[in-house]
Amino acid sequence: MLKLTDFDFDLPKELIAQYPLKERDAAKLIVVHKKSGQIEHRSFKDIIDYLSKDDLLVLNDTKVMPARLIGRRKTGGKAEVLIIKKKDEFTYDCLIKPSRIKLGEEVIFNGAKIIGKVTSKGEIRFSLPEDEVYAHGVMPLPPYIKREPEAQDAVYYQTEYAKVNGAIASPTAGLHFTRGLLKEIADKGTDIAYVTLHVGPGTFKPVKSENILEHKMDAEQFFVPDKTIGLINKAKEENSRIVAVGTTSLRVLETYASGKKEGSTDLFIYPGYKFRSAECLLTNFHLPKTTLFMLVCAFCAAGASASGGAGLKLARRAYQEAIGKKYRFYSYGDAMLIV
Repeated sequence: MLKLTDFDFDLPKELIAQYPLKERDAAKLIVVHKKSGQIEHRSFKDIIDYLSKDDLLVLNDTKVMPARLIGRRKTGGKAEVLIIKKKDEFTYDCLIKPSRIKLGEEVIFNGAKIIGKVTSKGEIRFSLPEDEVYAHGVMPLPPYIKREPEAQDAVYYQTEYAKVNGAIASPTAGLHFTRGLLKEIADKGTDIAYVTLHVGPGTFKPVKSENILEHKMDAEQFFVPDKTIGLINKAKEENSRIVAVGTTSLRVLETYASGKKEGSTDLFIYPGYKFRSAECLLTNFHLPKTTLFMLVCAFCAAGASASGGAGLKLARRAYQEAIGKKYRFYSYGDAMLIV
């Protein structure tokens, strides 16, 4: 049985990045070689050295919405709303704090310029349409960033190629790419393709069962464009590598490999999973005991003569080296390339 405690590790709190680097591609990059077990320490700009002509780099072009609204109750207490999904022109599924806010209660935002009424559990009806609602919101930073959102987060918590509105969390592996670096990669002959997966609150959902197989992933909406399908087919025909940028892109590629090009996916990847799409994965460093770290452990065993357990050992060794060398962790942190 795969146990939750197998995916635990100690992380010094001071390594959790609270702010982005001013230069996106100045992050550190740890490179993990699945077959040999070799681990290298590089700069993110060096990723181009690990990409070949005719490789296919797959990016998630979802765009993070300013979905966090901070307001007050009529009683004067603070209230906070995180918009999850639109239901109609004025009504949204939301996470509401404090949870004791009652049915029918109104929350006031931005000096009463917008009012939200709780119409059912986890549902709010706003007084303004969608564009105006989001105009009053801020970036929904992850809970492990212990500060309020600032103006720079509207830039740095968004990939430079973000295009399709719908996420409440960033596909953070892509935060390191600049337009200049992507041009260098394309000029080298590497193909670049895009998929969309709207990252939802499930990305922060804790695994509570000791037997991880009892965990259920939240479904997230995704789409694979025809142009990307053509590039995937070309890569497969030419025996070229597919490099997934982020766990979200990888989950989309694996869902597409099962025969589905759009809709929702609740794919849970853990050690022992048999990958059918990508040969390489670029990702950030993740929280202990999360589905994201489990995916990394699974991928460390993929394509090598290693079992899932050996993949777990390799991933843990890479993380311990990163901790020893003071890598920055989580959304605004450094990166890992698994080849």
